Amino acid sequence: MIERRKELPLERQTVTNFPVHRSRGWCTSLLSEGAALAFFSAAFKILWTLRNTLRLTKIADLVQIAPEDFSKRSIDAIEDNINAKYSNKVIQKIGLCICLYDLQWASEGLIGHGTGLVNVNTEFRMVVFRPFKGEVMIGRIRSSTPAGINLRTDFFDDIFVPFEELPEGAEYNHSEQLWIWNFDEDRLFYDNHEMVRFQVIDEEWHDQAPAGPTQAEDSPLKTPYRIKASMAAEGLGVCLWWDGA
Repeated sequence: MIERRKELPLERQTVTNFPVHRSRGWCTSLLSEGAALAFFSAAFKILWTLRNTLRLTKIADLVQIAPEDFSKRSIDAIEDNINAKYSNKVIQKIGLCICLYDLQWASEGLIGHGTGLVNVNTEFRMVVFRPFKGEVMIGRIRSSTPAGINLRTDFFDDIFVPFEELPEGAEYNHSEQLWIWNFDEDRLFYDNHEMVRFQVIDEEWHDQAPAGPTQAEDSPLKTPYRIKASMAAEGLGVCLWWDGA
């Protein structure tokens, strides 16, 4: 019997039979015991600060257990395979999968003919990152171009502020490759790595399915999920401008 944990105040969705795409920014790798403890401690702090941007998504999927995992407890083997498949992946129109929340149901395992893999039907819930439109978040400046400013959070890199969503008086400095806000008689700089406050205004989804015959093989691959943001309103932009006022 699988014990269910206390419910989180997160939104729930149910999805089945969808493609998943790898995202940038969230590290998943084999760690030593000490490094793993530090990693999950830092991850918990990140998830706690972003708890209002997270939601639970219910998923039904077939999990295949390889022979090298037979020495594990059944529930551990299933959960490890789920995390390996979904963590740091984007589900179209759902969001960025962070980690497994709980395993709700699993069938008896059936050995596949000629493969040696054990097939298990499962139902589980994933913690998914997808902020709502209008939400104000904290991030850092990753880079700047004449088109706008690229932002990142601790685990998500695909946040873009187009130039028209910067405050009036902002201009791009080509020699320093950064944006400057001319406010009254002051020149305020959007320096790289500065902590900024931004507002989510839209989101973009791009299915990374294999290229078809009419699509050029060398065409640039678009990120599967990108957040469009604004720093035009009062209180948005570099945090030091407002927090020190």
